Amino acid sequence: MKRIMTIQDISCVGKCSLTVALPVISAAGIETSVLPTAVLSTHTAFPSFTFKDLTHEIEPIGDTLKSLNIDFDALYTGYLGSVEQVKYVEEFIDKFKKEDTFVLVDPAMADNGKMYSGFTEDFADHMARLCGKADLIVPNLTEASLMLHIPYREKYDEEYIKEVLIKLTRLGAKSAAISGVSFNDKEIGFYLYDSITKEFSYYFNEKLPVLYHGTGDVFASSSLAAYMNGLNLHASLSLATDFTLEAMKYTLKDKNSRFYGVNFEEALPFLIEKINFFKKDLTNQ
Repeated sequence: MKRIMTIQDISCVGKCSLTVALPVISAAGIETSVLPTAVLSTHTAFPSFTFKDLTHEIEPIGDTLKSLNIDFDALYTGYLGSVEQVKYVEEFIDKFKKEDTFVLVDPAMADNGKMYSGFTEDFADHMARLCGKADLIVPNLTEASLMLHIPYREKYDEEYIKEVLIKLTRLGAKSAAISGVSFNDKEIGFYLYDSITKEFSYYFNEKLPVLYHGTGDVFASSSLAAYMNGLNLHASLSLATDFTLEAMKYTLKDKNSRFYGVNFEEALPFLIEKINFFKKDLTNQ
C-alpha cells in the first residue's frame, strides 16, 4: 500500500483541508498520513471560530518521522496560514522528497480575484517558491495571477491560459494545471501543461449555477488519489473534475445540505468505481 503525507489545517466541523483530504485519499486505498498545521473549531466561512496554531509542531514532527525512517510516496500541501508555515513545509519537503516522491502543491490562498483574509502579496511570493518544489501545482487563475504578479482576468481565451501555464512551470514545477477554467457558461474544468513533454491538455464538464466551499480541496485530493492509483496526470485531473461535479450534484439535490461544504461523502462510491475501472483497464493493456 502506498503512503502519502498531507500537510494542511483541520477543522472540527467543516469540509475542507484535512477533513476532505483524509477521507477521499483513504477511500481510494492509499494510506493517508496527516500533519495538521492548525486546529479550528470550524473553518473560516463560519461567523466565529477558534484557532490553535501548530506552526512550531511542523519541524519536530518531521524530525521525529525522519528518525523513525518513515517515508512517503507523495507529499501534498494545501492551505497554509502564514509565511512561517510555508518555510517549515519547504524544509519538510526537502527532508522527505526522494527521486520518486510525487509532490502536489495546492496554493490555496485566493479566489475570484481576491486573496483570502490575512494574506499579503509577500505570502504569494513564498507560495510561488514552494510551488517550485512540486511535480504538480493546481492553482486557480487568481492564485496563478498573484504568484506571477500579473493582473487577474475574469475574461480570457485559450492562448492566455497557455501563456499563464508556461509561466507557472517556470517557477520550478514540472506540471501545472489551472482549475476552474471556463470559456463559456456551460462548461468548467482544468487546463494542464507538462513542461517536460511541452504538451497541453484539458478537460471540461458541466458547469452548475452554484458555488460551494471546499470544492478546490475535493478536486486536489481526488486528483492525488487517482494519480497514486496509477492514472496519468490528465486522467487523474479529469476524474477529479467528474468527482467534484458529482459531489456538487449530490449537494444541490439535498434539501438538508450544509452551507459549509459539498456532499463528497455520497460521491465516494463514484470515485472508487472509476479508479477501479481505470486500474482494470491498465492491467489489461
